[in-house]
Amino acid sequence: MAVSYTAVVNVTGEGRNGGTVRSEDGLLDHNLAIPKELGGAGNATNPEQLFAAGWAACFLGALRRAAATRRIKLTSTAITSEITLTHGDDGEFTLSATLNPVLGGVDDYTARELAEAAHQICPYSKATRDNIPVTINVATTSEKGDVQ
Repeated sequence: MAVSYTAVVNVTGEGRNGGTVRSEDGLLDHNLAIPKELGGAGNATNPEQLFAAGWAACFLGALRRAAATRRIKLTSTAITSEITLTHGDDGEFTLSATLNPVLGGVDDYTARELAEAAHQICPYSKATRDNIPVTINVATTSEKGDVQ
C-alpha cells in the first residue's frame, strides 16, 4: 500500500493541560486546555474537539464519494460530530461518537444508505470500528434548507 499523506503534529508542554499542538507546516497551531466540564480552564481547544473535527471532515468527504460513485447529486452536506469522553467506575477513560450528517437533495432512505456507505469508506470510521460505540443520525433538508 502506497503512502498518500502523513500529518506530522508536535504536542509540547503538558498535553491537554496547557500544552500546545502545532503541525509541521504551521497550519495547525493551538493551545490545549482541559474543558471546564472536567474542571479545567476551558480556554483552548482539546483533543476531543480536534478528533471530532477530523472525523467529521473525513466523513463528509466519504459521503460525497459514496454519492458520486452512485451518481447521486447532493445539493448540500453538513455534519455535526460529537466525541464523548466517559470516565468509568474502573477509573479508565473511554470514547464514544455520534455523527449527525445532514444531506440535501435526497430522500431519507438514500441519505441513510449514503451514510452507511460513508461509514465503510471513511478512514476514521475504519480506525474506530469495533473499538468505540458510534451512532449515526442522518437527516435530510427540504428544498428550503429546513432540516427534516
